[in-house]
Amino acid sequence: MKLLVFGQTGQVARELQRLAPDATCLGRDAADLMDPAACSAAVAATDADAIINAAAWTAVDKAEAEEPAATIVNGDAPTAMAQAAAARGLPFLHISTDYVFDGTGDRPFTPDHPTGPLGAYGRSKLAGEIGVRAAGGPHAILRTSWVVSAHGANFVKTMLRLSETRDRLTVVADQIGGPTPAAAIAAALLDMARHLAADPAKSGTYHLSGAPDTSWADFAREIFRQAGRSTAVEDIPSSAYPTPAQRPLNSRLDCTSLATTFGIARPDWRQGLAAIMKELTQ
Repeated sequence: MKLLVFGQTGQVARELQRLAPDATCLGRDAADLMDPAACSAAVAATDADAIINAAAWTAVDKAEAEEPAATIVNGDAPTAMAQAAAARGLPFLHISTDYVFDGTGDRPFTPDHPTGPLGAYGRSKLAGEIGVRAAGGPHAILRTSWVVSAHGANFVKTMLRLSETRDRLTVVADQIGGPTPAAAIAAALLDMARHLAADPAKSGTYHLSGAPDTSWADFAREIFRQAGRSTAVEDIPSSAYPTPAQRPLNSRLDCTSLATTFGIARPDWRQGLAAIMKELTQ
């Protein structure tokens, strides 16, 4: 299967290149997401069998001050991609986020749960979801959470960096979710693309997050345990760590339909973390 991937340097895009080295991956120089028309043209010109959008505006706090730009990147650009893919009958796969929900309660959000973003980033991602669905072609929207890898900026690398100079860290303990290895997301997208090409009826919105659900504080403790570092973690509430964008307290995702439809199980994030640690130390 020939793949066209939007994104080159992001966490999932890097893992897609590793798993599908023959895929054509477009960076900003080839398809700037601030230019939806260029993204549409790239899809119209491709000889690929499926399209994966692994590029996005992921600066959650910055989106609060620059929502129009975030909405172009996360909303208008994937909509244009999806429309171009639908015109050619090509499967289009798009990554979304738990931030489209309001983060209330303590039960995992199902794909059909009502959305209610808390901030600009969530609103921009929801706009993309709406556009992809409205395009009407074979598609899969994969919502995920707490993405980590050996690449780019993420919680694992931040904790390791901070622990190099501090023996104690305060970490939020009242936000609960599933850390998700980018490698698992990439593998799921490739599997889903093959399924969609064979059976467009599997189009829809799905969830993938790592298991078991945990807090940021407990995630940090496991990072330090696996890294062999004695850094102590002190639990704090979200109110003690204010940010421009409000974070959801509940990021749990119900991944049942992904397993039922595609046979893809939730990855154990502790095993994924071990692989990340190994890569970082090599």
